[in-house]
Amino acid sequence: MFRLIYDGAHDGATNMARDEAISRAVSAGQQPPTLRLYGWQPPAISLGQSQRVDSVDEARCRADGVGIVRRPTGGLAILHADELTYSVSLPITHPIAEGDVMTSYRRIAEAIMLALRLLGVRGVGANRVAKEDKAKGPVCFEAPSDYEVVGAGRKLVGSAQWRRVDGVLQHGSLPLHGDIARICAYLFDAPTPERVRAHAATLQDVLGRKVSWEEAADAWQRAFAEALDIRFTAGALSADELHCAEALRVEKYANDGWTRRR
Repeated sequence: MFRLIYDGAHDGATNMARDEAISRAVSAGQQPPTLRLYGWQPPAISLGQSQRVDSVDEARCRADGVGIVRRPTGGLAILHADELTYSVSLPITHPIAEGDVMTSYRRIAEAIMLALRLLGVRGVGANRVAKEDKAKGPVCFEAPSDYEVVGAGRKLVGSAQWRRVDGVLQHGSLPLHGDIARICAYLFDAPTPERVRAHAATLQDVLGRKVSWEEAADAWQRAFAEALDIRFTAGALSADELHCAEALRVEKYANDGWTRRR
């Protein structure tokens, strides 16, 4: 059994705290493997676990009401707005988690690619990327990384994974609409907007139509069920998970010390 949580939209610290709280509960055997689908309100920039916070124009973020949060996973900066975000929490012994990071990453990428095909995206793929083509700057969507999902020649989904002794957390973003290059206004030394748009796109960019969060979420759960042979049961965070998430939010993800650790 796999638990499916449609979790609405939350601020950045709450979203990251809930992902970690669910992962902890799943890893401890207190909850089944879980797919959580959610959004962000207000918009926020998430930084990779080791990314420097001084790459962000904090004054501009404050002026525009854009939050800043540090993820528990690695990778580069993402501006979360108008998107579907997913997280997969697994015990380390689960078949989807078997092998190394790239092996499990590829398994999950198969489900993501099927979701995009169900939504009508053509030319979907996920392959290794030549070293010289990988992003050098602070923007996650500037260029694909190994086995991240592209469609119509541009990156559509950015994902990152956190593997621990007892569990795996992978989460990622599908921008639905808006300007994929909006993040450039909030980062120092960012690539030009034109460069980002050349390498990445929103779902609306490649489909020529606006896709709602609900339509994208439906395709996501259908694709994960089929590609990974999952039977979903609708659920919600337990009382213990909510309590853990609130503690993580206060002590970690909304804590300036965590945000500024790099």
